[in-house]
Amino acid sequence: MIEWNEKQYHCPVEVSMNLLSGKWKCLMLWHLNDGTKRYNELERVVPGVSQKMLTQQLKELEKDGLISRSVYPEIPPRVEYSLTELGESAFPILELMHSWAVEQLGLSDPEE
Repeated sequence: MIEWNEKQYHCPVEVSMNLLSGKWKCLMLWHLNDGTKRYNELERVVPGVSQKMLTQQLKELEKDGLISRSVYPEIPPRVEYSLTELGESAFPILELMHSWAVEQLGLSDPEE
């Protein structure tokens, strides 16, 4: 058994899946790799996500240490999200997923 973040797991893949699972988490991490984003920016670059799900998954990513949330004491308050070192270390996995989908599934790359 593996214990991480007060939870029990059977193997490291299970831990990874738990951290990255969720329909929108990988997309949020992908876009945060481009730099710090505010909530509304993330809402725009992750089409189809509801405010509830965006908020929930941002909280989970923050709790798991993949992103950091910075609140600035302004009116209205400014909140920014960015990748932590742990979040940055997951980016090669996302790049492999991207390349695999383009190459193996014959998908076009909208970024080109």
